[in-house]
Amino acid sequence: MLNLHDWVKQQEPIADVILIYSAIFPDGLVEVSSQQQVTWIWYSFLLQLGKGLYIAGVFLLFVRFLIRLGSIIRLRFTASVKKIEGIQVYTLKEPVGPFSFFRWIFIHPESHSSGEIKEILTHELTHVRQWHSIDVVYTELISMICWINPFVWLLKREVRYNLEYLADNTVLQAGYDSRNYQYHLLGLAHHSANHGIYNNFNVLDLKNRIHMMNKRRSGSIERTKYLLFIPLTVLLMIISNIEAVARTARNLTESILPVVTNETFFSMKGHVVNPDGIPLGGTIVLSKDGKITTTTNPDGSFRIENAPANTVFSFYRPGMVRREVTLRESMDNLSIVLSGAFSKMDNPVFTIVDEMPTFPGGDMAMLTYINKSVVYPREAIEKGIQGRVVVCFVVNEDGSISKTRIVRGIDPSLDREAERVVNAMPQWNPGKKRGEEVAVMYTLPIIFRLQ
Repeated sequence: MLNLHDWVKQQEPIADVILIYSAIFPDGLVEVSSQQQVTWIWYSFLLQLGKGLYIAGVFLLFVRFLIRLGSIIRLRFTASVKKIEGIQVYTLKEPVGPFSFFRWIFIHPESHSSGEIKEILTHELTHVRQWHSIDVVYTELISMICWINPFVWLLKREVRYNLEYLADNTVLQAGYDSRNYQYHLLGLAHHSANHGIYNNFNVLDLKNRIHMMNKRRSGSIERTKYLLFIPLTVLLMIISNIEAVARTARNLTESILPVVTNETFFSMKGHVVNPDGIPLGGTIVLSKDGKITTTTNPDGSFRIENAPANTVFSFYRPGMVRREVTLRESMDNLSIVLSGAFSKMDNPVFTIVDEMPTFPGGDMAMLTYINKSVVYPREAIEKGIQGRVVVCFVVNEDGSISKTRIVRGIDPSLDREAERVVNAMPQWNPGKKRGEEVAVMYTLPIIFRLQ
């Protein structure tokens, strides 16, 4: 009843939840973790090993169950049938402790006196009439399926104890002397038991059974004290889930209604063009904190709603100088002019071509390469630094990587690591424009997150 959703979610490897988004293809988003290099390599192996061990445990326990069941059935058909005190029993050839399984009662008459046999039959008939074998078989099956849970084995033991307490109580209620009955149990303690899915007369912890028989029965007032556990249990359940419930309610509210705070919100819309007035579609519009991201439409237009006051927005397009605008009021028909960052070159760098360059093996191969290659800097881990690094680079006509630079950084160590991984990439499949291989600017945001 405890809420373990968040804990389980944290155990999932970040590599399994890589998100790719494409505002202007092939803009990508890669998420790496401080522990990813370890968990990503070992997680799958440990998961498969754990599954294998669990299945093997279930199989072995099931085989043991079948062997024990088969042993009882074999005894049923090899033992002699006899009526004692008007009750049909199956007599054992060896001095094994008496036991019952569903409607079958097994006993070695030569090992007991007539008085002891009466006590045994009263005890075992309680198991038979109250169908205690159903409880035994049920707990056996549950312990097979949930064998990795130690509480299941404790539950199985307590169920068996409880069944024996009920049968012992019936013997005492029938008028048999409790002291003689307890001595009888002690006398049978040395008898062997070869099967574990029956109701046994003497195998379970005799100390607990004798203690229970000698225990004073609780009065009605004392029994009502146990009712106090009901509100206490309910209270513990509420406390264990109240934080998760509150967070879920908050997230649901925020997804339906805007958050009501004292903060002022503004909107911004306009166009992004070059100095000649040509619309620059696909320009990245990014807030400084990285929470708001959009791109301009093919006609250069963009629109941002309900952004916090004083938010700083960067307008970026590969190959052009970045512009920043601080949102201090609602802005309509805003015109952002981006000029070229490079002089004319013999080999121009394109941002949109007919065939975009591709990583060998495709996008998933690129993400796999990055996730395996990135090593979270130790100094960033110690300082608790995480966030998004945006790397821009050129894929040349021959597929090589050049002109790598950080468009948006968060820390020198993380910036250097992101740049290192990009520079170490294998040769790409170059982009093409009108059938010719050309140099293409490529932007790749990478999120670093601490575990």
